[in-house]
Amino acid sequence: MNVIPADAATVMLLRACPDASIKDIEVLMVRRNRKSSFVPGYYVFPGGGVENTDFAAGMECFIRGVDRAGASRMLSDMRHPDQALGVWVAAIRETFEEVGILLAQKKDGAPVTIRTEEESRRFGNYRKSLIEGKMLFSEVLAAEQLFLPLDRLNYFSHWITPEPFPIRYDVRFFVTQMPLGQTAIHDGVELTGHIWIRPAEAIRQYEQGSLDMILPQIMTLEDIKCFKTIAEVMDTACKRHVPATLTKIKRIDGKDVEVMPDGSCFENRPPVYSWPDKED
Repeated sequence: MNVIPADAATVMLLRACPDASIKDIEVLMVRRNRKSSFVPGYYVFPGGGVENTDFAAGMECFIRGVDRAGASRMLSDMRHPDQALGVWVAAIRETFEEVGILLAQKKDGAPVTIRTEEESRRFGNYRKSLIEGKMLFSEVLAAEQLFLPLDRLNYFSHWITPEPFPIRYDVRFFVTQMPLGQTAIHDGVELTGHIWIRPAEAIRQYEQGSLDMILPQIMTLEDIKCFKTIAEVMDTACKRHVPATLTKIKRIDGKDVEVMPDGSCFENRPPVYSWPDKED
């Protein structure tokens, strides 16, 4: 039976290389728990599924830069375009839940910081309550009087899990700059690790077999590995046409091969949407 893919969002968080002598960018990648039902043990970008509360009435009160009508126009290919606003909100909410980074701003426009002991405790409690389902994201935003600057997340790519798989996602990829005054801390449940890595280095490690990824991450990193600054990536994203990419899995010469819409085959990049074969 063909499974309808669930709407989801993911965020490429970028920062300049900490080593000032290297003019390049780094992207945050997170490692999924090996017990996960979807791409277990593989490196992805922070993100997750869209929830009903992400596009619920009243969410506009906490949003800046993109309104409900604008989101619907930009993601007019969604099954329910009126729910498109939730994709941006889910991207921010899931990033906070998974790695503790909150892409939000205060009433005066200043970005949220989580660097003092008190801030870490306070936002850590919010994060825990969200993960446990004891609070809604809108309640966190209301309690802190925060707003979500959706226009700072640039839409970059769109991938749909191939049809043979029992768990499928319709994922929108966004790109943004890592906020100052915050630190990535993976949740230790869905995610068991995280790394900051240069896109070209991530591709190199993948080709050597030391960093496991699936095709959407690989191709997205290929798209940005030539850029040396965050501004270049963001500017490209603003001008980018984003079609949906739905690959197919074909059996060729006894191998499962993932095929791009243009016919490109990836024999050395087989579909790895299930348990990895190799051990840690």
